[in-house]
Order: sequence, then C-alpha cells, then structure tokens
Amino acid sequence: MDPDHPQLIGDCLIHIFTFLTEEDLIRVSSVCKDWHEAAETPWLWRRMCLQRWSFCNLSVLGKEQVNHSWKTYFLRRCHLETKMTKGQSGGYTCKSLRGHTGRVVGLVYVQGNSVQQPDLWNSSATVCSASTDGTVRAWNVQNGERLWCSPVQSPLTGIVSDEQREVVITADSTGLIKTWQSQTGQELASFSTASPHCTLLQYSINNDWFVTVGTSQGSVCTLVDLTLTKKSSIVVCDTFRVNILLVSPDKKWIAAGTKDNDDLSPKVLYTESLTSPSEDEDPLCQSVPVTGCQAAVFIPTQPARLAIIHQDQHPNNRALTVFDVSIKKSKYKSEIQVQQVEFFPLTLNLWRSDILLEAKDSNHIVLAAGEQLWVYSLKGILLATFKDHTLPISSISVDSFRVVTASQDLSLRVLTWRNDRDRGLTLESQYHLLGGSHTMSRAFTHVACDYSSIVASVEAAVHHQSLINGTPGSCGAAHLLIISTIKAGCTLHTLPDTKLCSRSQLSRLALLLKFSIEKALP
Repeated sequence: MDPDHPQLIGDCLIHIFTFLTEEDLIRVSSVCKDWHEAAETPWLWRRMCLQRWSFCNLSVLGKEQVNHSWKTYFLRRCHLETKMTKGQSGGYTCKSLRGHTGRVVGLVYVQGNSVQQPDLWNSSATVCSASTDGTVRAWNVQNGERLWCSPVQSPLTGIVSDEQREVVITADSTGLIKTWQSQTGQELASFSTASPHCTLLQYSINNDWFVTVGTSQGSVCTLVDLTLTKKSSIVVCDTFRVNILLVSPDKKWIAAGTKDNDDLSPKVLYTESLTSPSEDEDPLCQSVPVTGCQAAVFIPTQPARLAIIHQDQHPNNRALTVFDVSIKKSKYKSEIQVQQVEFFPLTLNLWRSDILLEAKDSNHIVLAAGEQLWVYSLKGILLATFKDHTLPISSISVDSFRVVTASQDLSLRVLTWRNDRDRGLTLESQYHLLGGSHTMSRAFTHVACDYSSIVASVEAAVHHQSLINGTPGSCGAAHLLIISTIKAGCTLHTLPDTKLCSRSQLSRLALLLKFSIEKALP
C-alpha cells in the first residue's frame, strides 16, 4: 500500500456507497479495481431494490442473468418503469383487435403480469372481454391474437376472473351465471338467478372457492365451487338492485348495498355465515350507520377497514366515513360491530355523478367524479387534485405503480406514484394515450392494467366494433378496446459505464464521497 495514498478497506467503501444514487454507484465503479468490486457488491443492489420496491422476484431474471442479479434486476425494472412513466411512442406497441359486435360490459386479466411480482422479460398476458353481443372473447395482449370465443348467448352484463384457478365468471341479462376455463373457453358450469342485473364477486377461503352474486331483487346469493352450487341467500336491500359488492382483505366480511336509493344503508355480512350457513339461523348481517351510499372500498392493507362515500345531511353534500368491522362473540350469540374511525366532508361540487373510489394503501384514497381526480389521506387531507380530461372519467385503475383514468373524451391519462423525501408518497400526472376519433367512437368505458400493459374498452359510435392496441397519440379510429403494451425486449439497459473518468467526473465523485463519509461518521 502506498503510504502517500492510503486506501479504504472494502467494508468501508461499501458502507460509504450506500449513500450514493444508482447513477453515482455505477460511475464510481469505473474509478479503479477496488471501487469497482465494492460497487458491484450484490448487497448494495439488493438494498437499493428493497428500498424502492416492497417485493422483488429474482426468479424472473432467468439462469442467464445470475451474475450480479440484484443489479440486473434493479436496472431492468428501472428501465421499464422509466419508459412507462414517460409514455414515449417507442415504448409501446399497437395492435388492432377486431371481434365484438356489441358494447363491451367488462374486461379482466386472466393471465397477467403481476405488479407485486412482475416478470421483467416476458410480458405475455391474456385478457377476456364480455359484450352485449352475447360472447366472451380471450385475447393475447402481446400479439393481439384472439384465443377463443364463446358460443352466443343472451347479452352479457358482467365478468370477473380468478387468475389462480384460471376461471372466468360471467352473468347475462337473464340472470344466468356461467364459469369458463380461461385458457380454452370451455364452459364449466351454470346457475340461474332469474335476475336481469347481477353484480359478481369471486373469492377463495382456505382453498374453498366461492362466487357471491348481488341481484336486481336486492338479495345476495352465494355459490360454492366451480359447479356453482347454491349455499345461501339473504335480502339486503329489498326491491333495489345490489350494485355494491366487496370482500374484505381478510375474507371475513362482505359489504353489500345499492346506489339507487338514498334512504337505504349498506350492509356488512359475515362471510362464514354465507359460505357455511346454519340451518336454524339467518346469515349474520349488520347495517352500516350511513345512508345514500355512492361508492365503497376496503382498505387493502387492513384486514377489515371499509371506506364509504355517502350523503351528508343535505342531498348535494357528500362525506367519506371509514369503519372498522369486527365480530363480538359470546356464549350464546355473535354480533357484528361496525365502528367509525374517520369522517370528513368532500367538496365535489357535483349535482349527481358516478363516483369511482379506490384505495392505494393504508393512507391513500383515490376518487374520481366528473372530469376530476382527487387523492385524499385517510385523515381527510386533500393531497392532490387533477383535471386532465375534458369529459367525465368513466373508469379508473389503481395499483402500487400508477393510476390510469379512462374518460368519455376518448383518452386515457397515466399518473405514477413517487416517493418524495419531503412530502412522502405523491401522485404525478404523466401523459395521455389517445383513443381515436369521435366520428368512429363515443367514449372509453372500462380500463384495467397489469405491470406492463393497459387495456381499455371503447364504446363505438357505430355498430362496427374492434379491439385496438395503440401507441400514444397515433391510435387511429378506435372502436372497442385499446391495449397499450410496453415492449418487453430483453436488452439490458445500463447507465454510462466508462473505463476512465474525466477530471470533472472525478471531482464530482470526490465531493460525493466526502459528503458520504461525513454522513456515515457518528
């Protein structure tokens, strides 16, 4: 060792490098051999990955990417998310998918690229769409190929899916519920509710599979297994259709209600009493102490915390109330307890509009009404508001990476979440994806996302229907569905990694290291 130029030992370098950004970490790796070895330490990149994302799935890297896999994972995922954030036309593929002759009433992923465990190289996904033309169609998102089409039946009114079991569940205008094998289109079972409008909810408890159906007559019917065997039925809003139907994250509670009557209260049902009913007792049910429910959502990170938007004193005023749901059991009976934990008024200034409500985590509520989007904390603090559309928002999709809004103005707006050191989690509006011409199309009606694609349905202005997969701003005449998919090529993106650093770069690195060392010292 040269006494005039003492060197830092490896562990010290690694500790100092924890204060650098990924760009600076790559730059310091080109200073000398010792710095390169320290900067390539897998522990550093693993730490950086877990700081940025709550879950990282290294298995998606494949055997050919074993060396420095944490660095490979970090750079690849950053590269994809940068492309998705910028929305430049080169980052997306476009395809037109033609098929349906009626209005699309719903679309679901049956094999998607999970946001929680994204596959960074293979972005293949399958989407199923249901239409008033009486068919279910499955599509390959990546190449636009139609995989299968069901036989024609009565106009469909709804669709949900179970990706784990690879099953699609549909309802038609006669109240016929059907299950389909999502990969082949084979019909598995059917059950008739005799209801022209059905709201579908699928969930599993301890490997047991259930579908709960809300009907036009105000009842909630629970079916078990893929054979759709009836287990129980209970009336929750007599003569009014059940169009709010949710299951709690812990699967112990179902919230059911109607948006069609301002005097009725939503109900909370104990799931066990629906799926394993007692012969001599009705299912456990409790009214929530609010009326005029217009939207509801369970908070995803809490076992049973329910947020409801409802009327507040005056019919034009709205409020959001948060409840914790629990059960109190005694020797002779069990009681559902609904306890209010938060309440705050909303200033939506809308006479009557569909309100869309989603929850990001334990502290962020996203709601849309009219042309606007709002982000609230669960304490009632307005964190952000956006007005990116010229016509009402018809659908929203919210996940841990982004929010996508679909509007009647024939555009999608993409917003992304960002962790800000000073303000915490923030939502930033990024770019539009255009859906075509109003001469051919009327409005976007539904939107859904996985990690690497966006799927949205368009109501056509004429009876000619199609599916379109398009680049931002250049989709042409979109009629039925537009799919924007990020390119999944396997080229690894890296930041500039030169063999030698210039004098200015070395000066900057010296300042960074000086700052890092000072920060690292006790």
